[in-house]
Amino acid sequence: MEEKEMQPKENKMGVLPINQLLISMSVPIMLSMLVQALYNVVDSVFVSRVSENALNAVSLAFPVQNLMIAVATGTGVGINALLSKSLGEKKFDRANLTASNGVFLGICSYIVFAVLGALFARQFFLVQTNVAEIVEGGTAYIQVCTICSFGIFIAITVERLLQATGKTIYTMITQMLGAVINIIFDPIFIFVFDMGVVGAAWATVLGQIAGAILGIYFNAKKNTEITLSFKGFRPNGYIIKRIYSVGVPSIIMASIGSVMTFGLNKILIGFTTTATAVFGVYFKLQSFVFMPVFGLNNGMVPVVAYNFGARKPDRMIKTVKLAICYAVGIMVAGFAVFQLATPVLLGFFDASDYMLEIGVPALRTISYSFLFAGFCIVASSSFQALGHGVLSLIISLVRQLFVLLPAAWLLSLSGKLELVWWSFPIAEIFSVALSVVFLIYAYRKEVKPMLAETN
Repeated sequence: MEEKEMQPKENKMGVLPINQLLISMSVPIMLSMLVQALYNVVDSVFVSRVSENALNAVSLAFPVQNLMIAVATGTGVGINALLSKSLGEKKFDRANLTASNGVFLGICSYIVFAVLGALFARQFFLVQTNVAEIVEGGTAYIQVCTICSFGIFIAITVERLLQATGKTIYTMITQMLGAVINIIFDPIFIFVFDMGVVGAAWATVLGQIAGAILGIYFNAKKNTEITLSFKGFRPNGYIIKRIYSVGVPSIIMASIGSVMTFGLNKILIGFTTTATAVFGVYFKLQSFVFMPVFGLNNGMVPVVAYNFGARKPDRMIKTVKLAICYAVGIMVAGFAVFQLATPVLLGFFDASDYMLEIGVPALRTISYSFLFAGFCIVASSSFQALGHGVLSLIISLVRQLFVLLPAAWLLSLSGKLELVWWSFPIAEIFSVALSVVFLIYAYRKEVKPMLAETN
């Protein structure tokens, strides 16, 4: 019997109405990411009750955590794009190879970060500050997060396998389980067991491990379109190359955020350590705005990639247009909240009068960038789905390293902290311009020829 005859009917990504499909794919991920955002905020809220230095330790640790997530999710983007495209082309053997090699890459990534965290965590903090409480607390925090990071790498990888086949409801369940466990154990470890910052780290990794275990179960029992098997497994160079052709630009793009955060922390700490605490709080709060958009993107990428493989350009165009509308709407709502409720938001973190004094104008200024960011995020994900991840990389490089950091440094020379925050909206305007140019290029390169074929 031919392979095609043994396979299931057309995946829903090729037949469902676009709006229904995008909502069904994205909403579960958006909800789960909102819960993720909640536990990130709760984590910092509890830590802020220990001391401002404890909050600073977690804030300065953020680039390392972000780098781990960048590698895991970037690899996941490559897995997702190749797997969905393979299913659209009815190449099921390649889809299975993609899944197993993706898990292998997740394990390799964990080993690298575990070693780096064990050896260099203290040096990472000493480069940024000589405040003993921040260095000691931050070192212990990062060592737990990296040495036990197998949970996050496996969890993100198996979640991407579920997303690639359209089973986002299970992704929502795994992420929500991890978040709920984190929220429950945060106060227990931090206050009841008096573990402080280290308790927050243990609560985090415990949630990640639980999510990974449940994700493995869902893939084994519910994800019938792919077979995840390691019997006689050997790494496949061709598949790994294809995964990283899309994944590496995405990894670098997300890693740039770690470099930007590290650099900006160095600029801000020159004013006051409270400024870095404000910046750390901003990153926690903005996740409530950005996470739903990232969830929307995670639902959009497999739809675009699947229909790219299935040669259905009209469905690709409708998906991207609709995603842009939703993303911009979410960002406008986030902008309104940041403008109107900033003192209340900072109050959750036990903000001192001085922290409120510099934090309120900071968050309001940065939030102007939200008005442009929704469009740019969807555009970047569209490039990845079409196999042009390098375009996303260029936009991210320009925005964060060539515009945002230099602008922040130049504005800091004025000696006025409030001017430094304007580097965010300035950088986002450059990002919009590049995104428009690259969208036109991608349309002419990939979509227009397909439209000519179908007409």
